[in-house]
Amino acid sequence: QVQLVESGGGLVQSGGSLRLSCAASGGIISIYAAGWYRQAPGKQRELVAAFTRGGSTNYADFVKGRFTISRDNTKKTMYLQMNSLKPDDTAVYYCNADIVSRYGLGSPEEYWGQGTQVTVSS
Repeated sequence: QVQLVESGGGLVQSGGSLRLSCAASGGIISIYAAGWYRQAPGKQRELVAAFTRGGSTNYADFVKGRFTISRDNTKKTMYLQMNSLKPDDTAVYYCNADIVSRYGLGSPEEYWGQGTQVTVSS
């Protein structure tokens, strides 16, 4: 089965940095659009940064200039480098991807990771 596993979350002081990783595994044939989302307590899940199917990147306005999304296709791993973190960035961060796998329907299906907690103290 396809799995997305996030890592790299933790507790950091305001102004600090973290790098999140999302490793994909499980009969993957190809990965299309993929990105990072976050959900703070009492709020809806929101897009942070993503690769489109065309390979370009999109960033939410609130992270532009601070966060960078990247990926290593050979490792099937996506990263989110987060710099200049603020207390408002505190949330559970989720990895999301559209994946074609050996176990699927032959067309891209959406998968989510389990999330990793990022807490930024003031």
